[in-house]
Amino acid sequence: MGAMGGAAQDRAGRGPVGPEQMIAEARKAFFVMFGFLAFVWVVQLANYSGHYALSRDYGVVSGDVGTLPDILAAPFLHWSWAHIESNSGPLFVFGFLAAYRGVVRFLGLSLLVAVTSGLTVWFLEGGDVRTVGASGLIFGYFGYVVVRGLFDRHLIDTLIGIVMAASFAYMLTVAVPGTPGVSWLGHLGGLIGGLAGAWLFRDRRAGARPSAPSGASPGPSARRDPQASADNPRADLHKELGDLGLL
Repeated sequence: MGAMGGAAQDRAGRGPVGPEQMIAEARKAFFVMFGFLAFVWVVQLANYSGHYALSRDYGVVSGDVGTLPDILAAPFLHWSWAHIESNSGPLFVFGFLAAYRGVVRFLGLSLLVAVTSGLTVWFLEGGDVRTVGASGLIFGYFGYVVVRGLFDRHLIDTLIGIVMAASFAYMLTVAVPGTPGVSWLGHLGGLIGGLAGAWLFRDRRAGARPSAPSGASPGPSARRDPQASADNPRADLHKELGDLGLL
């Protein structure tokens, strides 16, 4: 999946990613998250009609080898309507922000966060407790969104991360022990997965500049075509905006 950093390129690294492609990716991310949230609510209807048997059957239990595969199912399940309602808004917002620069990379991130959140619960949760819910994903997406811009060196993503960190810092209070009825370990594991995902899925071309051919002079003619600049006076402005990640 092509990432869009300060020197954004297409999937094959052939050239700049234009605003049209960014809008297309954002539209795709919107529909992906809408479909994901719709699926979670359909599962909740089936779960409710069966008196939450799905949550009992597919929840993650610490140390129970039989529930290890349920790490991938548990994020889709909830214990009550209040549970799913409290998760739905943050799930959509942070999921969209995590996905709008590339849906394929977002799917890899989601798998990573589900695994780190579920394994943290499986290894460390105490007692015979079944853990389900999308909050581990929420914390993973939150962590990813907050630091992604720093790793990609992308101005817009960095600003989004700062705003999200300032606006939702209170969420971290349920990623530490002390909140009854809440799996803080699942939250912590998801957060760790999101931070790790920001590094693993970072744009490795961020800040890259095309090198001049061997033997080329380092003067202005080696950097751009003067005639092109004369024909398009806004070329330099576009270049600077692109370097900042704004194009």
